[in-house]
Amino acid sequence: MHTSKGWQLRQTLLLALTAIATTACAPEPTRTAAEAQTVDGVSLSEWTARWWRWADTQEIPPYLDPDGQLCHLGQSGPVWFLAGTDGQFEPRRECEVPEGKHVLLPVINMISYGIDGDESCRYLQRGAAMNNDHLVSAVVLLDGKPLPDVRKRRVSSDGCFRMEPGDKTSMLAAADGYWILLDPLPRGRHTLSVGAKYDTRQGGDYSGMEQSFEYVLYVGGKGYMTLDEEDASMQHGRSAP
Repeated sequence: MHTSKGWQLRQTLLLALTAIATTACAPEPTRTAAEAQTVDGVSLSEWTARWWRWADTQEIPPYLDPDGQLCHLGQSGPVWFLAGTDGQFEPRRECEVPEGKHVLLPVINMISYGIDGDESCRYLQRGAAMNNDHLVSAVVLLDGKPLPDVRKRRVSSDGCFRMEPGDKTSMLAAADGYWILLDPLPRGRHTLSVGAKYDTRQGGDYSGMEQSFEYVLYVGGKGYMTLDEEDASMQHGRSAP
């Protein structure tokens, strides 16, 4: 059963999906535009691997965070990590983000784990890619406005990576999915709303996964909000049943 907030979020994303008719087209093979992004000389592919390590090492997986209370845990460096969900709920999270941080947001993604060997790595890559080859829709709204070309922001891991860097005995993994890497946002209140869906007739784990979640980000902290921003935030809170 969906909450009224979840219903409102779904309606907002549905309107955006209707407006962006191209998201219903066949999957696009181009990945270079997203993969060309770097922060501090580190590729986006490597940042997504670091994101998975971050998610894997938290006591509670960040994608199970109900309201943003976990968003500050394990954060370090120039990129601030946000999380999606396991596809079983529709959270609205509030999170304070330091100024000057890039923001890495998974739209919808997969990871495969396995054992050593070149053939194993290729197998893991195929497993991580399978659902992403069958993306039905994907939309991201930043402050209510759709970001362009979400379907072109697919990123796969550069080969495979170790879940514990430098430890050749740790689990081998390959990742694939759709990601948004944002430049540092201006100080103040921002919203990020995400809706995405797989649909593969091949079945398998998460083949019908849907993502529907929202972040309210306070860049620089809530203490830096202007009076107008605080008023708008309060009105937003009152409007939600």
